[in-house]
Amino acid sequence: MQGDRLGIDRFRPAKIAKGFGGRTVPRERTALAIWFWEIDRVLLSLIVALIAIGLVAVAAASPVAAIDRSTDAVSVTPLIYFYRQLMWVAIGLPVMLVVSMLPRTQARRLALIAAVIFFVALMLVPVLGEVKNGAKRWIHLPGMRFQPSEFLKPAYVVSIAWLLSLRAKDKTLPVIPLSFGVTAMIALLLMRQPDFGQTVVFCACWAALLLLSGVAMRYIGLLCGAALGLFVLTYMFYENGRQRINDFLGIGHDPMTGPDQADLAHRTITNGGFTGVGPGGGQAKFHLPEAHTDYIFSVIGEEFGLLACIAIACVYLAIVVRVLLRLLDEEDSFTILAAAGLTTEFGLQAIINMGVNAQIFPSKGMTLPFISYGGSSMLALCFGVGLLLAFTRRNPFMDRTPVVKWSGR
Repeated sequence: MQGDRLGIDRFRPAKIAKGFGGRTVPRERTALAIWFWEIDRVLLSLIVALIAIGLVAVAAASPVAAIDRSTDAVSVTPLIYFYRQLMWVAIGLPVMLVVSMLPRTQARRLALIAAVIFFVALMLVPVLGEVKNGAKRWIHLPGMRFQPSEFLKPAYVVSIAWLLSLRAKDKTLPVIPLSFGVTAMIALLLMRQPDFGQTVVFCACWAALLLLSGVAMRYIGLLCGAALGLFVLTYMFYENGRQRINDFLGIGHDPMTGPDQADLAHRTITNGGFTGVGPGGGQAKFHLPEAHTDYIFSVIGEEFGLLACIAIACVYLAIVVRVLLRLLDEEDSFTILAAAGLTTEFGLQAIINMGVNAQIFPSKGMTLPFISYGGSSMLALCFGVGLLLAFTRRNPFMDRTPVVKWSGR
C-alpha cells in the first residue's frame, strides 16, 4: 500500500496501478510512458497552439511575399511560404519532442556541443556568408542556407547557465569573466554582420543570467551603465541603427519620402480594428516589407483584429509564467538558470517583435517565435523549446511525497 501511495509501483511490469490520490497511472517502464507523465503538458500545449496560430498567420501573409518575389518571367505561388512552413513544422516538431525526451545531463551536453558548432559557424559567416538586405547573416552551402545566430541562441543560454552554476560549487572559479569574454566575442561577430537586434538579445540574456546567479547588484548597475554607453556608441557609429532610431523619433524624416517601416506596420495592425477585416481581406498588408516574417504580427492585427493580437500576447505571457511557476520548487541551480534563461530569450524576442509592430520600438528585423515564417527560426526555436521541456520535466509523484530510504535488507 505504501508503494502504491508513492506511485513507485507505476514502474512495475503490470498494466495499471493506483497512484497518489487514487489516480490511475501506467506502470510501463518505456521511455515514452515516463516522458508522458514527466513532461509539462500545459507548456507543450501552449507551444503547439502558437505553432498552429503561426501556420494560419503565414497563410495570410504568404500572398504578400509571393507578389514581392514574383517577376514578369516567374510567378510565385501565393501560398508557397505556407507550404514551406508546413515542411519546417513537420521537421521541427520531431526535433523538439526528441530533445525533450533527453535526461537533463544529456540535454546539457547536447547544448554545449551545439554551442561550439554554431559559434564556429558564426565565425565563418564573413567567409561563407550571403548578403541579404544589406547584412551578411546567412551561410549558404550547396542545398541549404541557415542563420548560425538563431541556432546559437538557445545553446549559448544553456552553456552560460552551466558556467554560472559552477559558482555554487566553487566561488573561486573565474566563470563571470569567462562568460563575459564569450558574450563579447559573440557580440563583436554579430555587429560585424551587422545585427544589432540579436546582439541585444544575447547581452540581455547574459545580464539576466548574471542577476539570477546572485551577482552583486553593484555589478548589475555597472552593466546597465555600460549598456547605456554602448547604446550611445551604437547611435554614433552604427549608421543603419541611427537611421532607424531617427525614423522612430521623427528626426530628419522627409514626409515626401512616404512612411517608414514602423509607420506602415502601425497602419496595418490598426487597420482591422478590434475584430479584423477577415482572413484574406487585408489590403494594407500588401505595403509591408517582409510581411511573412518581421511584420507578421501586423498582418494578424489587420485580418484577425487587435483582440487576436492581445490573445497571442497572452499566450506568450502564459508560457513565461508557466515556466517560472514550474521553477518555484526547483533546487538545482543549473536547471533554474537554464530554464529561466531560455524563457528570457523566448519572451524577449516576442516582446521586441510585437513592440516594433506596435511602434513601441524602432524598426528591427526579428521574427515572432513560432509564428513568423522561417526555417532557421522554426528549427532553432524547436531545439530551444525541446531543451526547455527537458529541463522542466518532473516526476509528479516524487514532488508530492517524502523520499523513502530503503535499508536494502
